Amino acid sequence: MSYQYSFEKLDVWKKLRELVSKIYKITKHFPAEERYSLTDQIRRSAISVPSNLAEGSSRITNKDKAHFTNLSFSSLMEVLSHVFIAHDLKYITDDDLNRIKEDISEISNKLNSLRKSQLNSSTN
Repeated sequence: MSYQYSFEKLDVWKKLRELVSKIYKITKHFPAEERYSLTDQIRRSAISVPSNLAEGSSRITNKDKAHFTNLSFSSLMEVLSHVFIAHDLKYITDDDLNRIKEDISEISNKLNSLRKSQLNSSTN
């Protein structure tokens, strides 16, 4: 196997890639008039979650890493808000909403655990 960056080894990063794929599949069916508004917004938010985690992994101190993990968490909450709005507008089903909420709940717990471990680590 070729070299792996540290973020590639994180279970939470792998889960986030799966979430991004789900978001793309769901938003593919949004109305055309949403292409440059809610569709783009939810996709950009979703992409920023694993991207911030990857960027943070390149930081030297654990405090800096935790900062980017916190940014990932914030972007994840933004995704959740967009998903609720999409549901309110009847762009996604109750089942879609519930599946994404379950994924986000699991991911948010993992991000919080990662952030705590980064802040409690000795390399600050």
